[in-house]
Amino acid sequence: MSWNSFGRVFRFTTWGESHGPALGAVVDGCPPGLSLSEADIQPWLDKRRPGTSRFTTQRQEPDQVRILSGVFEGRTTGTPISLMIENVDQRSKDYSEVALAYRPGHADYAYDAKYGFRDYRGGGRSSARETAARVAAGGIARVAIPEVRIRGYLVELGGDRIDPSAFDAEQIDANPFFCPDAAAAARWEEIMDRTRKAGSSVGAVVECVAEGVPAGWGAPLYAKLDSELASAMMSINAVKGVEIGDGFEAARLTGEQNADPMRPGPDGKPLFLANHAGGIAGGIATGQPVVVRVALKPTSSILTPVETITREGEASDIRTKGRHDPCVGIRAVPVVEAMMALVLADQKLLHRAQTGR
Repeated sequence: MSWNSFGRVFRFTTWGESHGPALGAVVDGCPPGLSLSEADIQPWLDKRRPGTSRFTTQRQEPDQVRILSGVFEGRTTGTPISLMIENVDQRSKDYSEVALAYRPGHADYAYDAKYGFRDYRGGGRSSARETAARVAAGGIARVAIPEVRIRGYLVELGGDRIDPSAFDAEQIDANPFFCPDAAAAARWEEIMDRTRKAGSSVGAVVECVAEGVPAGWGAPLYAKLDSELASAMMSINAVKGVEIGDGFEAARLTGEQNADPMRPGPDGKPLFLANHAGGIAGGIATGQPVVVRVALKPTSSILTPVETITREGEASDIRTKGRHDPCVGIRAVPVVEAMMALVLADQKLLHRAQTGR
């Protein structure tokens, strides 16, 4: 089994490689009759597109999506929706050394160990280029959950965190870091300039909040909303940790501190006085904002020489040439948003199938 698909009812499969002619996704289970065109998907791909600032890879890809099937006269038909994005700016020659030796921290050795050979051009399927297909599929998922508003942003870069009291949502799209703190964004420019010049990389933390998720989505045990979100986020390249709500901080609280007290609300629904649980209790949405944080490691492809071995097992050093993100966390923001949307669309349809509403 190759495991290139995700989801239960709203299901998507991605295909293609970093340096192949194209990549894309097939979305199955999308409800029929939804208004859908490339214009509903393209804005999310534009957010993820490379080469938009000096802080990301300079690979120039327009990332124009084409809908090949599943839509007729502007509406989904209920059949598989096939999406394609062409690769137009590959430089496979940059990876000649990678063909001979493994990049530490990358998937080179692991792929070789599993399959017996690998596509070394940009990492093949292990490249973050694959996430463009997820973002395209996520654009369709957003159309399926119009009641939900999803917003992702960086809260930490290179070990430097935002000031939560300075959070300004309007700043998120006003800087190249999707950063809600203007002062932090200015500091991050300096961090990234130093990192690029040193030929190194840094990690980051993305926070993603989904508002408008109705109470009841999710399941008690094996399709928990939080476990599905954790699985989805961990499947993203370079992700090494996921938190829901307070996450690891909850382990440092007492029971009364960690509780989310309730009072009667004006509409007959509970008025929550806190959201330590991140909008999920017992695997089921509470109606509060769903909060997820994702930790991404530093980019493994760096210009700094690193000790490694060749495919023949001989000692060697390697420095990865080519065009790479000095911080993959920046362009991971729209990817995290997409995976949030894909999980919620799936959970909406699962909830409807069981409860009829």
